[in-house]
Amino acid sequence: MARPQLAPEPPGVPARRAALRLLDAVLRRGLALEAALDRATTGLDRREDRGLVHAIVSEALRRLPDLDALIDSATARPLPEDAKARFALRIALVQALALGTPPHAAIATVLPLVDGGPRKLVHGVFGTLMRRNATLPELPELPAAAWLRWQATWGEDVAEAARVAIASPPPVDLSLRGDTTAAEGMALLPRHRRVPAFATVPELPGFAEGEWWVQDLAASLPARLLGNGPGTALDLCAAPGGKTLQLAAAGWDVTALDVSEKRLARLSGNLERTGLSAKVIAADALKWKPREPVDALLLDAPCSATGIFRRHPDVLHRVRPAVITEAAELQARLLARAADWVKPGGRLVYATCSLEREEGEAQVERFLAEHADYRLVPAAPELLPEGIAPSPQGWVRTLPGMLAEQGGLDGFFIARLDRVG
Repeated sequence: MARPQLAPEPPGVPARRAALRLLDAVLRRGLALEAALDRATTGLDRREDRGLVHAIVSEALRRLPDLDALIDSATARPLPEDAKARFALRIALVQALALGTPPHAAIATVLPLVDGGPRKLVHGVFGTLMRRNATLPELPELPAAAWLRWQATWGEDVAEAARVAIASPPPVDLSLRGDTTAAEGMALLPRHRRVPAFATVPELPGFAEGEWWVQDLAASLPARLLGNGPGTALDLCAAPGGKTLQLAAAGWDVTALDVSEKRLARLSGNLERTGLSAKVIAADALKWKPREPVDALLLDAPCSATGIFRRHPDVLHRVRPAVITEAAELQARLLARAADWVKPGGRLVYATCSLEREEGEAQVERFLAEHADYRLVPAAPELLPEGIAPSPQGWVRTLPGMLAEQGGLDGFFIARLDRVG
């Protein structure tokens, strides 16, 4: 006997079901949003539907403490953190209160995700909040752990600036292949342009011609501090490749190494589009080594990525002290290993897109204490955007609140270390 076929779900429900899977993958399973997106959206054929899923979950993660506060205000007792009803309410509320979805559509496309008592609960809580004319605050609350950690490390002004930074998606920064004036946008440094957050990247002038690539301004600073070629340069943990492109454009003979073949494919595609060249190697830097030392080495090390929370709000909910400790241990191993791969008289730039001292300042302090053949070279002010200055020690630390009037920038730590000849 043929099995009866299930009736297709109402329009809009499959995308919300995918959003539920994606939000669960981030919050309950600790996966990165971008890494979990493809699997969560399996079965969604339309690009617009996949984009909607990403928008719903990204905005829910930006606003999670505020969404949960609203939910808790309308229930007799708090729902468990992992309750399906809480997840469904987060998805419905963020659409109605932040994404401009009509309330009736927001709830109608979410109710099929839950059954029985939870369905009645979701309907009742959503209706109560709509009748109260509930709103979200202009500035999102940060997760308590992140707020307390950054307040203790950088002060309340920086923690408050992080709330401002996460309130909306950041602008898009472009690194230019050459000194072209054809690219649109605001220039904050040579070979840089900044365009609005919602720019359609492939449609911007110069994309097809390979005149530029997308790269946050802060992420472009490590390669700038390494300087210009000629000479041999090794870009460790290179994918997705923005810094490799910078080094190639600056005249270096570049080798780009990364453990992820999938991410390297993106790097190779950008090399082809821009007409730049580099030797690309898929290998683990803890097991691989170069045939001979290089003139310049860039280690943008794997990290907690808390500095890129503006564009990846999932990090605020996934990163816990154990993640930071584990990342710092890996960074120390990579940095110690890479130290032997630089020629005497050569230079090494260490960087992380993290706001945690353990992954930045503490790493370099320990490295210098253990490597007498290296010295810290203060960052040249002319290599930095106006308003960003090297620390008294000479390294560069970008924080929430910096360049706020120009759209801000990601959190980064960067230090140039020269090997004494």
